[in-house]
Amino acid sequence: MRYIRVSFYERNHVSSGRVTIADVAKRAGVSTAAVSKVLRDAYGVSEAMQLKVRAAIEELGYRPHAAARAMRGRTYTLGVLLSDTRNPFFPDIIEGLIEQLADTEYQVLLGPGGVEPATQARMTDAMIDRSMDGLVLISPVIADADLAALAAAVPVVVVGRHGSASAYDAVVDDDVMGAGLVVEHLAALGHRAIGHITHLDRGRAHGLPHAVRAEGYRQAMTARGLEPQVVATSFSEEGGYRGALELLASDRPPTAIFAGADVAALGVLRAADEAGLSVPDDLSVAGYDNIGIASLKRISLTSVDQDGRVIGATAAKLLVERIEGRNSAVVSSVSPGLIVRGTTGPPRS
Repeated sequence: MRYIRVSFYERNHVSSGRVTIADVAKRAGVSTAAVSKVLRDAYGVSEAMQLKVRAAIEELGYRPHAAARAMRGRTYTLGVLLSDTRNPFFPDIIEGLIEQLADTEYQVLLGPGGVEPATQARMTDAMIDRSMDGLVLISPVIADADLAALAAAVPVVVVGRHGSASAYDAVVDDDVMGAGLVVEHLAALGHRAIGHITHLDRGRAHGLPHAVRAEGYRQAMTARGLEPQVVATSFSEEGGYRGALELLASDRPPTAIFAGADVAALGVLRAADEAGLSVPDDLSVAGYDNIGIASLKRISLTSVDQDGRVIGATAAKLLVERIEGRNSAVVSSVSPGLIVRGTTGPPRS
């Protein structure tokens, strides 16, 4: 543990209010202009001056006011729009972002935008009003034209939405490939009736992951001469539960169900348990995202791993590049892998 000795002046003057640049200058024994130069990384500041000022900043806990930093060109804050705060995959993305930025001055601020275009627009407006240097939007449902206008106002990286535009960068998982991996695995086990649970599409935006995964599932099924069977509910435990009940009550109940998200797959497992079905003997279940609890022994869910930390780290890297002047658009695609666990097996003969 590190201890810092604080003088009587600092206890009774500095700690009574916000530490100012003048306090830092007094502590370091330099002029306020010198402190300003260090904060701006201005040319011509000696290493000795840098060390003295940085030491004073650390000891006094000085933080430049965000508005003042914005006037100098940057606030070193990045906004992250979350479309669903309950999605257990999103923390992996956020951890990747934070890890990538660990050795920089940037700080990440999270903004819950909800699942409606209007609420997401209000959140992004609030982030711009607070002079954030750039935005990472996770699965936004904002209209294409509004997204392009937003990216024209501030550097933007979009995560989890397929498609590209010159105004912003995109980081996506190869969802067609991921869905194909699941169908290939289940078909190789001998399954022919494979159902799929997707998220209800309200037509709010193009290229969202659930729609691309559903299309990848359809392509993979058709390529093997199998009939697709899709139910649209929601990517939630309750949505997976309702979707499984609908599939199991159909004229052609599946022997395997592929849920487009792990959280929905948990609902499928609940439905199978209530129906007295053994997993995987009576029903195989697979998910997508490889969230933390998927590997728990009592769950052991077969799932597609799209590595959220890599997605988050890539988004942070691209956003900093945008902020520093890159104008050409970049689309980064992460190749997923299938993690086979205990919820999938051959169907009963």
